[in-house]
Parts: sequence; C-alpha cells; structure tokens
Amino acid sequence: MFVFLKRSYVALLSVLFALLYLIPLNGRLLWQPDETRYAEISREMLQRGDWVVPHLLGLRYFEKPVAGYWINNFSQWLFGDSNFAVRFGSVFSTACSAALIFWLALMLWQSHKTALLAALIYLTSILVLSVGTYSVLDPMISLWLTAGMVASYMSLQATTFWKKCGWYALLGVACGAGFMTKGFLALAVPVIATLPIVWQQRKLKEVLCFGPLAVVVAVLVSLPWAIAIALREPDFWNYFFWVEHIQRFASEKAQHKSPFWFYLPILLLGTLPWMALLPSSLLKGWRERTTRPDLFFLLSWVIMPLFFFSLAKGKLLTYILPCMAPIALLIAAYAKDCVTNRSLRVFRVNGIINLVFGLICALTIFVLGLGLFPHYVVYGPQEYSKVALGVFAFLMWAAVGYITLRNHASFWPYAAACPLMFALCAGYLIPQQIVDTNQPQHFIADNVKTLTESATVLTNNVGIATGLAWELKRSDIIMYDVRGEVQYGLSYPDGGAQYVSEEDFPSWLMQKRKWGNTSLILQLPANNQLQDRLPTPEKTVKMGRLVLLWYQKAH
Repeated sequence: MFVFLKRSYVALLSVLFALLYLIPLNGRLLWQPDETRYAEISREMLQRGDWVVPHLLGLRYFEKPVAGYWINNFSQWLFGDSNFAVRFGSVFSTACSAALIFWLALMLWQSHKTALLAALIYLTSILVLSVGTYSVLDPMISLWLTAGMVASYMSLQATTFWKKCGWYALLGVACGAGFMTKGFLALAVPVIATLPIVWQQRKLKEVLCFGPLAVVVAVLVSLPWAIAIALREPDFWNYFFWVEHIQRFASEKAQHKSPFWFYLPILLLGTLPWMALLPSSLLKGWRERTTRPDLFFLLSWVIMPLFFFSLAKGKLLTYILPCMAPIALLIAAYAKDCVTNRSLRVFRVNGIINLVFGLICALTIFVLGLGLFPHYVVYGPQEYSKVALGVFAFLMWAAVGYITLRNHASFWPYAAACPLMFALCAGYLIPQQIVDTNQPQHFIADNVKTLTESATVLTNNVGIATGLAWELKRSDIIMYDVRGEVQYGLSYPDGGAQYVSEEDFPSWLMQKRKWGNTSLILQLPANNQLQDRLPTPEKTVKMGRLVLLWYQKAH
C-alpha cells in the first residue's frame, strides 16, 4: 500500500511539473533582452561550430563563461529553433535541482513523503516557477550551487576517508561547473554558506585537509576551457574578472543598483503559495540550531548567500534563486512537524493569504482592464478576452486557497495548485502594448517578408537586435546609435562595421542602398516621437513603440 501511495505521489508531481513547466513553454513569445540574447548566443554557437568563444550578433560577448550556453546548445540541438528549446535548459536545470532537493530531504529525514513535499514546494514557489521557465542562466547556477551544498553536507556526514574524498571531489565538480556557468560566484557561495556549519561542528581541520581536493577537482573541470579561451581571446579573463565581477559587485556604477533590503520582500513573495510558512520555518531553524544540525545547515544555506547577495551594489531578483532550495526544505520540515503536532493554524493563515492574493490580483486586472484609471492604461479596448482570462486565472488561485481552508485546513498541500491556471494562461494575458515593446517576435513575424528581403537590418535596441537575429537566422544586425551591452564586442577592429551613429546614418545609408534594401527598426522613446532628422523611407510600419523604416535599393 505504501509503495502504491508513493508512486501515486510521484505521478501527481510529474503531471503537475508537466503542466507548470513544459506545456506553457511555447505559449509565450520570447522576452527581450534576456531570452532573445541567450537564444541567439546558442544559435550562433551551433551555427559557427565554436563552443569556446561566445558571440552575440557576431561580436565577442564576454559577460559570462560558457557552460550555461552549452546547456542551451543541447536544447536547441534536440528541439530545434523554438521557444520551447530556448527555455528548456532552464526547465531541465530546475527539474534537476528538485531531484537533488528530494534526495537530500530523504537523506536528512528518511521520509519519502517529506522529500516529495520539499520538491513540490520548490517547484510551485512562484520565484522558482517564474525564473525556471525563463531563459536565463540563474536556474543553471542554482543547480550547481544546490549540488555543491548537497555534496558539502554529505562530506561533513561521511565517516570514512574514501567517502569524504568522494564527496569533496563531487563538490569540486559542482563548483567547477558552476564557475563555468556564471563565474567566481559559484566558488564563493558554497564557502560562505558552509562557514557557520563548519564552525558549529568544529570541522575546520577536516575542511583544511580535504578542501584542497575540491579545489583541485574544480580547477581540473574548468581548466581545459579556461586555457582554450585564453589562447583564443587573451583579453577574456581581464574583462570578465574586473568588469563582470569587481565592478558589478562593488562599483558605484554597477547596473541595477538597489538598497540592502531589496531581496527581503522578493524572498517573501517568491515563496507564494507557501508564504505563511516561511517566517516560522526560518525561526524554527534558528531556535533548534543546536539540537537539529540539519536545520541549522539549511538555515545557513539561506542566510549567508542572502547576506552576500545583499552586499552587492547591483541586484536582480533572479540572483537569490539559489536560496529557494534550502527554503523549500525548511518549509517541508516545519510543515511535517505541524502536521505531527496537529498545529494547523499556520496552514489556515496560508490559505487566507492565497485567497486574498488571488482576489486582489483578479480585482486589479479587472479594474485596469475596464480602464477605470485613465492614467494607468494597461489593456486596450480590444483586449477584454485577456482581461477575462487574467481574472479567471487569479480567481482559480483564490478558489484553491479557499479549498485549502476546508476541513480545518487539512487540504493545505493543495496550495501547490494555486499557480497552475496562471502558469497555463500567462502567455495569453500579456497586454499588447507590452508585447509590442518587450516581445519583438510578434512585430518581426508581421514584417518578416520585408526584413528577409533587406540586405541590411539595423536597430537601436540590443534586445530587439537579438530578436531579429534569432528570427531571421542572421547575426549581422547593425546597431544604430546605441551600443548597449555589445559595446565591448564593438570595440574590436572587426566589430566596428556593426555600428553606425545617427550623424553618419544618412551618408552611410546612401552607400548601403546601392547593394540592396535597408530596414531600420526603432524602439521609440516614451513619447512615441520619431526623429525628424532621419531620411524619408519608402515605407513605414508602426506597432506600439516599435517602428520599421524601409529604404528601397537605389537603382
């Protein structure tokens, strides 16, 4: 009977995973700049057959190492040029992280039910679900950091010399793979996260003895590519270390600057639909830090990286994704104790939060959709179906929250279904004005014939440029008056031809028109005003803040 129930839980979790993570992937257009960027880098790698040096728009692109692109390469190689393929690397990494969470929970508590609950909480937390179905490198680095922390825990528990060597070697593999995905972050976080644990368990001597093995293995994993790219591009490590690490972490000019407390509300909201369980789970880990070393390990895994990321000047919500694995484990442990002690009050509070959250979101979409606030026009007059679908999705969230309150909150695990309808409908809820600005696939598809027949294509936005390159399968998109994140690649002598300034554009266009048609795609400023100084085109197509200017070949 137990085996049957265990298999039923696994089957239900697999179905939920497919509904949340796989089915919706092709139902959303790619977002710029992130998704179009990572789609195009991998497409160019496969096209060039060069798996060593990353390129974007045919230019050197040294913001990240290469392993994350490799995962995306395999996805595109398996599934072709589709939105599903672009996002599958993130989904695969998230699934692997969930599997590690399940396995670690099993090692910690010897309970399949608690282990499945931990994986369920992880996969249905809104931050994990949002980032895990979005094409960025964070799910991949989160996978390697999770693997590293699992290896760290097992190495501290190992009782024989060879077992310790094996786990420290696996820690080195995880750190090396993480380093090749997102750089030195993968080396720093496991060390920072385990310091309090090593101190508490008085295992500093052991770490000093076996730690060098992990370092050697990490070096061996990353060394072949590190040498290869240094030989091909001698400036890579200088740029990657000083600009992408030192300046991003500490410089006053760092991108995405935010206050120290930036991640606290994100972490709280990111645990929906399990929000009510988070504070008590963290408090339990602190109160029982002496009697429950397993909980202190998980608590340190949350707090230390969170503090580290909060110190950085530049912050993005995706950066704290690695903290969600230990949070899911802590919540599962706390929920298990609550059920054992028949303390269901926190589950009732959680159900109320989901009920209220769903109702507020549904009401907000309804009010904005009706245009009751003229200064905040989100949906157009022809988008009532999107408004209705959005209201329905969040009413379903609220309905599930209400169901979890029934029978003295005994149905609390059903909270996992709260985001289900939203995940399935998300791609069809996006207002057209956001689609026109942030999802260039729609605009490109409407003008694909004109763009395909153009010998030269330019744009003033890097995200749109990568979308054009991805859709048109050409990397020679030229930047018009904006360098953005490809500034470094444009600084090389062989990259100068892929940029033209506003002042030089008229004379440059006269020459280019001798060779064929030219298309200029502009993302207009907030006032939607087109520059008066541009040469008059033969055709103009406007959609929201995107405009296509088409110049015919001069005969």
